[in-house]
Amino acid sequence: MANQLLTIQMITNEALAVLENELTFTKFVNRQYDDSFAKKGAKIGDTLNIRKPPRYVGRTGQAISIEDSVETSVPLQLNTQAGVDIQFSSSDMALRIDQFSERFIKPAMANVANRIDRDGLVMATNAVYNSVGTPGTPLASGDLLVDAGSYMDNYCSPRGSLRSAVFSPLSSGNIIKGLKSIFNDGQRIGDQYNTGNLGPLYGFKTSMDQNVMNRTVGPLGGTPLVNGAGQTGASLITDGWTAAAANRLKQGDVFTIAGVFSVNPQSRQTNNVLQQFVVTADTNSDAGGNATIAISPAITPTGQYQNVTNSPADNASITVMGAANTVTTQNLAYHRDAFTLACADLPLPDGVDMAARKSDPQTGLSVRMVRQYNITTDQWPCRLDVLYGWAPLYPEWACRIQA
Repeated sequence: MANQLLTIQMITNEALAVLENELTFTKFVNRQYDDSFAKKGAKIGDTLNIRKPPRYVGRTGQAISIEDSVETSVPLQLNTQAGVDIQFSSSDMALRIDQFSERFIKPAMANVANRIDRDGLVMATNAVYNSVGTPGTPLASGDLLVDAGSYMDNYCSPRGSLRSAVFSPLSSGNIIKGLKSIFNDGQRIGDQYNTGNLGPLYGFKTSMDQNVMNRTVGPLGGTPLVNGAGQTGASLITDGWTAAAANRLKQGDVFTIAGVFSVNPQSRQTNNVLQQFVVTADTNSDAGGNATIAISPAITPTGQYQNVTNSPADNASITVMGAANTVTTQNLAYHRDAFTLACADLPLPDGVDMAARKSDPQTGLSVRMVRQYNITTDQWPCRLDVLYGWAPLYPEWACRIQA
């Protein structure tokens, strides 16, 4: 049978298929905003501000009590262009598509897919404040996934088929070993034994993802306290750190404040669980042990967007999750709408040998391939590109499972 010559469109189609197959965390997040970018005649630039619905306090009784309708938004920016640049000879071009895919396309697109997946998990880890588990302590069972689901329930995360969880290879293996002594149907145990995959568990679609990140708890030091009563907003003034100018907290660290409890976002009744806060930027103390911490969520003790029972008291103690400098695995449970990924069509350049683009309307992924010929070396330089961006929509609908 004669060799099948490869066209640029065939290569692009195969590249998109490989990219879809290589994604794990990314498969189960929101993708509805892709169509908002790069429409002909309706360009919006590289940023889309996603509107979130207003919340209302409501009233009791007959007297009218009009509330302001306050919409909030989350910026989704396409700010990452990732790709792989390769070249191949004229003889390579005569390969069949399956051979070409195995030799060139699959390794290239696996690199791009892992970058997208990894960026998403870094974004998620830095945005999510709900957290269970003990940093540095390996998982021994799937029990913490139940706890993670409870945290998500407290924030009105919808239940059902849109909840997913990703675990590192080690955490996934430990959970499978921990489940073998628990009653389960024979088919389920057989599937785990034969495939090494968790499968559905405690209301979540579970997957193993090698891109689940490890992070290190900040250096800490001292006995940190709230410095000043009645604080609100996205920063917290503290003191009591070791009296020296040094780094204390890392972006992604999680802490609680004594006496500050989370509330249900609709009823605004206490969940009887201390509100967790995530540090959104590395934090240094001054020579006197004072530090102002950038945090999420913003402390909001009243109104439509109330999220805590009260503002912290002066000298309320601060408890950071994990010991100083502990390396911890950031497994993640999440609802589909906790995060979103957008991908836009890159323009096709003129004056090249070939250029093609393939988009998948179901996943929102778009891959562009451009090829040129080098007459001096008889080589075909080629580039594969993807333009994308990540954003947290409802980070409260996710929970880290630290190990």
